[in-house]
Amino acid sequence: MSETLQTTAIETSDADLLSQTAIAVRTAGSALRARFGEVTPYQTRDELMRALAANDDTALAILRPALAALRPQAGWVEDELDGGALPPGEWWVVDPAEGNVNHLHALPEWAVTATLVRENRPVLTVVHLPLTGETYTALTGAGAHLDGRPLRVSRTTDLGLSIVATSQARPDEDETVVRRVGSAITAMLLDALVVRTSVPATLHLVNVAAGRIDAFWQFAGARADLLPGALLVTEAGGRISDAEGRPWTPQSSSFLAAAPGVHTEAASTLSR
Repeated sequence: MSETLQTTAIETSDADLLSQTAIAVRTAGSALRARFGEVTPYQTRDELMRALAANDDTALAILRPALAALRPQAGWVEDELDGGALPPGEWWVVDPAEGNVNHLHALPEWAVTATLVRENRPVLTVVHLPLTGETYTALTGAGAHLDGRPLRVSRTTDLGLSIVATSQARPDEDETVVRRVGSAITAMLLDALVVRTSVPATLHLVNVAAGRIDAFWQFAGARADLLPGALLVTEAGGRISDAEGRPWTPQSSSFLAAAPGVHTEAASTLSR
């Protein structure tokens, strides 16, 4: 088979895989939506962790068998807070309840995500927001979409006119990272128009891909909260790097996604 035919076959296969992945993610989202409503009470860390695990288990009971059937040879990332490079081959990187703590607090900012990573590069991703019914998808080389409509990052060229956002990567973060986050927020408050701070990262990143906000950054982080948005933003025409403007990989200690017109200025602000 010629190289052209091989490439076409892979693209067709991946496009179909994206469609089937979206079905699985939406189904898991429906199960989580059925659990959403009242604030979930907890008094101890153990009670909190059990409540978080109950949501994860609900979604994973649907996602794991469905995605394993689609790609039996792919590995599965067990810990959604893991970072760093993956071993060779294909891997499913899944966050069964992205923004899980928001779900427990009856806040609307949560999602279900699934990303297929091939040789440490995201190939396809699905981000579903069960409360709105929105599904964001991206396929390498085929663009980013919201419910089938193409997404494009903003055309803003002035950080001073930009809405930017950041997120807390995980609870109990190292003090050095926490202080770096605080300094970066202060710098952005001086240079940008508006700074938004909330969790989870993925919901900021879909807004960057859709052109609603102009830049997002985060220090530290996990594959599951950055890979879906990284592919969405890249396929929507945005730029991805670390906070200093260097190439980003899952091993990087920081992350920046921005519209091309403000990326350099945002990196400069974060490097101060």
